[in-house]
Amino acid sequence: MVHGCPWCYIGKARFEKGLAAFAHRDEVEVVHRSFELDPGHAKGDTGLVVDMLAAKYGRSRTEALAMEEGVAANARSEGLGYRIEGRDHGSTFDIHRLLHLAKARGRQEELLNLAYRANFAEERSVYDQETLVSLAVEAGLDEAEVRGVLADADAYADEVRADEREAAELGANGVPFFVLDRRYGVSGGQPAEVFTQALEQAWQGRTITPVGTSSPDAAVCDTDGSCEIPQAGAHS
Repeated sequence: MVHGCPWCYIGKARFEKGLAAFAHRDEVEVVHRSFELDPGHAKGDTGLVVDMLAAKYGRSRTEALAMEEGVAANARSEGLGYRIEGRDHGSTFDIHRLLHLAKARGRQEELLNLAYRANFAEERSVYDQETLVSLAVEAGLDEAEVRGVLADADAYADEVRADEREAAELGANGVPFFVLDRRYGVSGGQPAEVFTQALEQAWQGRTITPVGTSSPDAAVCDTDGSCEIPQAGAHS
């Protein structure tokens, strides 16, 4: 789970569609793990996504907007909201810590969905502490407990780091990255039918080839914070 990664947002929706078409879906347990795009990003250091893309890829702002439109088209094709202008980026460490709190309280899926929607579809910055508190409370968490976690930099920090170490051990150097039965890896925001096929093959115990990112609809975000961005109109 990476909140700055649009392909995780899109990939989650596609995986869920693929899972819904899987005959044994009720016997599948989905576990979300933490993965920071840029672990060294300082807390409080935020900026606009479009400006970051322009600087990172050496493009004009107009070109960066077109790059974002390509991602937005993929998101909208999955029925997801996606705003281009005004969206920001920053350190996701506090978000991941709160998601571990939510997991401990049985509300992780609720908070994950709310945070994704806020970050990509709404005018709500998940890098603002009060917004995070509001989202957590909306997900069903206790406000005092949420504020206590945010005030304690060590709270759930070990859990986040443990997830990141496990990701490295599993060979995940970009996200989204899906591990099935701890044996098979599917990389990128693949189409729903690819996930269904992978689930079927994993269920049957057959060896499957890890899926790469050759399709423009299966891009990933890397650990340095960069994401593969298709040109506008590159979606299927």
